[in-house]
Amino acid sequence: MTTVIPSLYRKDIDGLRAIAVLAVMAFHFGYLPNGYLGVDIFFVISGFLITGILFDQLLEQQFSIKEFYLRRIRRIIPMVLLVAISVLAIGLLVMLPDDLENLSESVIATNLFSNNILQVLTTKNYWDIINDYKPLLHTWSLGIEEQFYLFYPFLFWAIGLKKMKRLFPILLLLTIGSFVLFLIAKNELFKFYLLPYRFFELSIGGLASLIIKQQFNGMLLRSKGSFLFIIGIVAILLFGNHLPNAFSVCLMVLASVGVVISANEYHPITSMLLENKLLVGIGKISFSLYLWHQPVLVFLRYVFVDSFSNGLALLIFMVILLLSILSYFFIEQPFRNKSIIKTSLLLWMTGAFFILVTSAGLYIYLHAGIVRVVPELNLDPTTAERNVHAKYNDRIYSLNQDFKHNGSTRILVVGNSQARDWANVLLESSLQEHLQISYVEKPTFCKDFAVRCREASLVFLSAVDTMGYRSSYVQYAIDPVKINIIGLKNFGKSNGVLYNKKHDDHYCSQRVKINERTLQTNELLKKQWGNQYIDLIGLMADSNNTVPAFTNDCKFISQDCLHLTKSGAVYLGQLLKHHLEKLLR
Repeated sequence: MTTVIPSLYRKDIDGLRAIAVLAVMAFHFGYLPNGYLGVDIFFVISGFLITGILFDQLLEQQFSIKEFYLRRIRRIIPMVLLVAISVLAIGLLVMLPDDLENLSESVIATNLFSNNILQVLTTKNYWDIINDYKPLLHTWSLGIEEQFYLFYPFLFWAIGLKKMKRLFPILLLLTIGSFVLFLIAKNELFKFYLLPYRFFELSIGGLASLIIKQQFNGMLLRSKGSFLFIIGIVAILLFGNHLPNAFSVCLMVLASVGVVISANEYHPITSMLLENKLLVGIGKISFSLYLWHQPVLVFLRYVFVDSFSNGLALLIFMVILLLSILSYFFIEQPFRNKSIIKTSLLLWMTGAFFILVTSAGLYIYLHAGIVRVVPELNLDPTTAERNVHAKYNDRIYSLNQDFKHNGSTRILVVGNSQARDWANVLLESSLQEHLQISYVEKPTFCKDFAVRCREASLVFLSAVDTMGYRSSYVQYAIDPVKINIIGLKNFGKSNGVLYNKKHDDHYCSQRVKINERTLQTNELLKKQWGNQYIDLIGLMADSNNTVPAFTNDCKFISQDCLHLTKSGAVYLGQLLKHHLEKLLR
């Protein structure tokens, strides 16, 4: 192994950026299950480059925190604001209130580089299908990087030139701490979204840069086997889904470090793989590609079609590529050039647009995304109320009380939000006057649960955790004859594609496909519980496994494709009238 002085500009790193962004895009297109690991490549590259820049500036006594942040502003803020403005404008035109409210939250969080924190508080699961309809979901990674940049230059400033030898051991200690935290943490959500668990990916790139700078005088390592790191990255992207996620992340980080410390331009294979004109070109526009691809995919799914054929996917990719090329030359490049955009103009423009977009997002959020009349959801801006659908579902919490001694039929409903939906169906049915409903979310937290079970005429359990409830009814000696299982329901992926056909003659008669996983689970539950299972899907579905999206008076049955609106509860109450009458005899 020998060392060589790297070129000032490294085409191989742009080639590596191209692999990273193409992997992420393929993941969001639905082609590469492990493509999200492209973000880990970006983290390593960022840590490596930023550390090298700061180290060199410190040695040359040109270190300036002010200049560091001005460069970050030029590099990142204009494109982020452009994308935020674009998605908010389109969202205003095509999105339903709940989705627009969520988008406005993401716009604010993205502008404040905290969308990763917002996702921890709201989304809960990066792989949840609803994330296919979040235009700014991907900016969580920008949040992590910018939070890293908030304190990283201060580490160099605090150490200073005279104590430079301390930098490596301090960074190594921080890296080990983050890596241990990543390995031992049980909360997968925190591990995915929060900087303390991701810090080691950026700082390992930084450690690699320091080793090159301090131990090899800035010279990269030249090895005949360096191409194996690229092969490793591709293998992890293609087959890493068969490995534990933490193991895949660690392998990707190590392989990425191997690439960035190698003198790839001097090796024929790695040079061919990373420094060809196509990959280098894609790498140069990778930031624009990364920012644009998710919004384009989301709005196409939301407005036109919820799945793409291979041909359509290729066409969409070309559109995203063209959009990214334009933004690279007309936004990224000019704003990076001080001779074109002076610093004062940069700060005025970014400051003004930041205030404009953030204020617009805040206004929409405070009005719950209700900016127009939506009769399908009974929403009007003049009477806008936050969380109206959630409040309707949550009103059932008030029924967490003992039965009263009267002549009404006593109904005990047990379980999560799906159980609360069922309670609303009962309350909206024609039989509600004859029912007395008691609700319990979790039996273990209800001290008189056994008493309510004994007193109840019927017990309805949510199907989501039926195995747990099997043990529960044994534990609390519930009479098995009383038990009925509330069936699953599903109304597609998003109401957006339905809503944007509102000028269609058959708008109110649209039906949606139930996802295969729900259908399979529903069949298993039917076999498991027999006549005790209330098959809501069977009640609504046709032979093509589609269910109606609207009631007979053109109201959405579900606002989020899972939970019921009030109109949806009334609709199901009517469909279930004879079944309920039979149960209550």
